[in-house]
Amino acid sequence: MKFLITGAAGFIGFHTALKLLQQGHQVVGIDNLNDYYSVKLKEDRLAELAPYSEFKFIKLDLANREGMAELFKKEQFEQVIHLAAQAGVRYSIDNPFAYADANLIGHLSILEGCRHNQVKHLVYASSSSVYGLNEKMPFDTSDSVDHPVSLYAATKKSNELMSHTYAHLYGIPTSGLRFFTVYGPWGRPDMALFKFTKAMLDGKAIDIYNNGDMARDFTYIDDIVEGILRVARKPPSANANWKPEAGSAKDSSAPYYIYNIGNGSPVKLMDFVKAIEDAIGIEASKNFMPMQPGDVYKTWADTQDLETITDYKPQVGVKQGVNAFVDWYRTYYQV
Repeated sequence: MKFLITGAAGFIGFHTALKLLQQGHQVVGIDNLNDYYSVKLKEDRLAELAPYSEFKFIKLDLANREGMAELFKKEQFEQVIHLAAQAGVRYSIDNPFAYADANLIGHLSILEGCRHNQVKHLVYASSSSVYGLNEKMPFDTSDSVDHPVSLYAATKKSNELMSHTYAHLYGIPTSGLRFFTVYGPWGRPDMALFKFTKAMLDGKAIDIYNNGDMARDFTYIDDIVEGILRVARKPPSANANWKPEAGSAKDSSAPYYIYNIGNGSPVKLMDFVKAIEDAIGIEASKNFMPMQPGDVYKTWADTQDLETITDYKPQVGVKQGVNAFVDWYRTYYQV
């Protein structure tokens, strides 16, 4: 099949494109290569994809309406996997307009491209951040997500709402994926695993927020990619039995569905730090800090729908995943 992968130079986009190319698909990747984090890291990811003859990269900003419309018209994609976004909870506090451009205008550009070019299925990245102030665990896709605590989370919830509208109005099958703390080789430098590993190898202290009393449903990148591709093979259809009073946000009378993609087993932050210490062979010096604005105390994914519909359950535990990241980091940075 012919796929569009947005954010192809990003962490998840790169791994997804690589897997599709290994399976023999045709992939067009776009990315604006912004400097939110190391452009060299993004370029090095793209260099891993370049040898594949079925891969084409186009530097393009999602907010470029004319450029996006031209891309869709010219390439005639069968499926779109939309992973590009301005990421990061904390960055959204200081740079809100970056999120409006990339995550709202950009998502609308994708929806319009799908609408006018008969795309068979749109799979797009949402986030576990949409659960916000929810305290019921594990997080279920049928839960209300009306109380986000960061602008980033609000834009991701907006993406789900916009996708539902287009599924309803134009019959475009859309699948939203709420990712839970993705980590692994080629990961983002602003994420905890990368920051902790770098600091420890540099002999510096690591900052531990909420005094270490936090937990995350850490999900290894290979599990995320497998979930994405299995969902891509299962375009949603309209649920004729769905009624608004059911209150569920995960499906609809439109061809629309929402999944959690997480490991399904939250790990305490201090246990995660211990896994990094074991992998590196260094005990970290720790600065214990208060909770940061926009952060949540705990995440935990209910992944039953993913397992039922795609027959897949994430496989990789934290110890194995952290070891793989540290091995990659040492090799990539030659430390």
